[in-house]
Amino acid sequence: MGRYHEPFLGSGAILGTLAPHGALASDSFGPLMEIWVTLKTRPDIVKAWYGERWALAHGNGKKEGYASIRDRYNRNPNGADLLFLTRSCYGGVVRFRKTDGHMSTPCGGHEPITPERFEKRADMWHERVRHADFATLDYREAMQHAKKGDFIYCDPPYAHSQPILYGGHAFRLDAFFEEIGRCKARGVHVAVSLDGTKKSGRIHCDLPIPKGLFAREIFIPVGRSMLRRFQMEGSTLESEVVCDRLLLTYMP
Repeated sequence: MGRYHEPFLGSGAILGTLAPHGALASDSFGPLMEIWVTLKTRPDIVKAWYGERWALAHGNGKKEGYASIRDRYNRNPNGADLLFLTRSCYGGVVRFRKTDGHMSTPCGGHEPITPERFEKRADMWHERVRHADFATLDYREAMQHAKKGDFIYCDPPYAHSQPILYGGHAFRLDAFFEEIGRCKARGVHVAVSLDGTKKSGRIHCDLPIPKGLFAREIFIPVGRSMLRRFQMEGSTLESEVVCDRLLLTYMP
């Protein structure tokens, strides 16, 4: 590929796996991008962010400390508080209320990793993303940077399961597919992860996918739904096995 582009960066799982030597990684969520930019340029600061909040949470009691950090974040959204919240909220589900935009996810039952373990992860990720450029961009603007021969991986909000997650309230699939069509027309390869099946494959998630836009469709089993685990408050999830849909504008 030419340059790698990831316009819905989120946790950066694919970026970190590829560790490309040239990339534009972006997201429209400012506090999230504050974390990524600081991780690349000053990983020591990211480590200090986490260590300070870990100490606060443990000093005040896990749930009470988590609640105080979440309340502070909601008053003034910022990367430092979001970093700890994503490591300690229930199931890693970063959920925002539509009414006021406040993060509403409760504290998780697990123990957040220690600062020492976090620092090792920060060092590893710093190495993997040091060749990427990070930017706070709407996905349409980000995708317009891609040129012929470049590769874009998109993991947008899922229409059937993620309207409560960050970025999911106003996302429109039709506008997204139009942007993919423009990229394809100028020779950019695009891969997209979207809803596939749920309820152990019994429900096929119907999406308004334009005919001819994609050359290949692949269904990938991804295990049980963490979001459903959150919604069902820990109830049994035997029937909640899901598959993601991977769409490619090209034939590998």
